[in-house]
Amino acid sequence: MIIDVPAGKDPLTYVWGELVPGIGPAAAGFSAAVYAHSTLALREFEAARLTIARVNGCLFCLDYRTERDGERVDAGFFEEVSGWRTSTTLEPRVRLAAEYAERFATEHHGLDEEFWGRFRAAYSDRELVELTMCLGSWIAFGRLNRVTGLDEVCSLPAHVPGASR
Repeated sequence: MIIDVPAGKDPLTYVWGELVPGIGPAAAGFSAAVYAHSTLALREFEAARLTIARVNGCLFCLDYRTERDGERVDAGFFEEVSGWRTSTTLEPRVRLAAEYAERFATEHHGLDEEFWGRFRAAYSDRELVELTMCLGSWIAFGRLNRVTGLDEVCSLPAHVPGASR
């Protein structure tokens, strides 16, 4: 990690809550709102989130699985989503969520009329804005965690803090 965290402080709490008190808690609130208030179906939400996690390379984000009402996506979902281009098992909206996430993160200037025609046939204006706000949150905060190395010291059950990049 490239940020000096005082001894005895939790790195995540320190960076997101104390280090920049005028911004960090607001950012944490936005991030939390994405999870607490999204109306997108869990598989669509996770397809987009996991795609951004893959693009960002955030270890914490790659390990995390969103849970809603006691449900999570199945163990093979990440592999399915990673192969969204050729998947024959992903539902059309789930595939579109993964495609939008990848293109938003890597080639947002290339979102063309053909893509928007397909996307708009499946998603409402509200869903488009909601998904876009989610993508913005995940790109910003996943990259913050990755470039600072915070993702290497935060712990989830499947992640060993301090693992090499």
